Amino acid sequence: MSAQSEVATQPPPNQHAGEAKITVATIWLDGCSGCHMSFLDMDERLVDLAQRLDVVYSPFVDAKALPDQVDIGIIEGSISNEEDLHKAQLFREHCDLLVSLGDCAVNGNVPAMRNPFKLESVYERAYLENVNVNQQIPTNGVPALLETVKPVHGVVDVDVFIPGCPPRADVIYYVLSELIAGRTPDPLSMTQFGA
Repeated sequence: MSAQSEVATQPPPNQHAGEAKITVATIWLDGCSGCHMSFLDMDERLVDLAQRLDVVYSPFVDAKALPDQVDIGIIEGSISNEEDLHKAQLFREHCDLLVSLGDCAVNGNVPAMRNPFKLESVYERAYLENVNVNQQIPTNGVPALLETVKPVHGVVDVDVFIPGCPPRADVIYYVLSELIAGRTPDPLSMTQFGA
């Protein structure tokens, strides 16, 4: 059974009449932020979603800490460094359902293009060969790169996969609406890798 088919078909914990809205957290790891831009492209549908969910942690809001319990976590981007790995693990620990949003999160995509090269070569190319002033490989304040870039499901369990580069706003709205209603979405009926 795929991880996608294991999503509960019951409404998330807070989706009962008179109770709090469904909580959603989003994060942008190694990627271009295009998936978050598609999220914003839902335009007036964001008003509809705001009636049914509460974004409690995201680049869209001022919250600085991930709450202890979140109904739906959405991760954009690949796992490329130690900080990405830590954040993905935190999301898995604190989110009831975890969504992998976009091709970078689903399969590594563009960030994973460095995988065929040795890590030392990647550092040298970025910080020595292509720099004219103050050539040095940073060690302070910069998270260490992992040997290879991984998709989100390469480091934590994922419940829903939404491919696309970026996924269209219609696809994101569909998936969120289905999850809010307690149904298992089928993103592949609306999108595919690279779409």
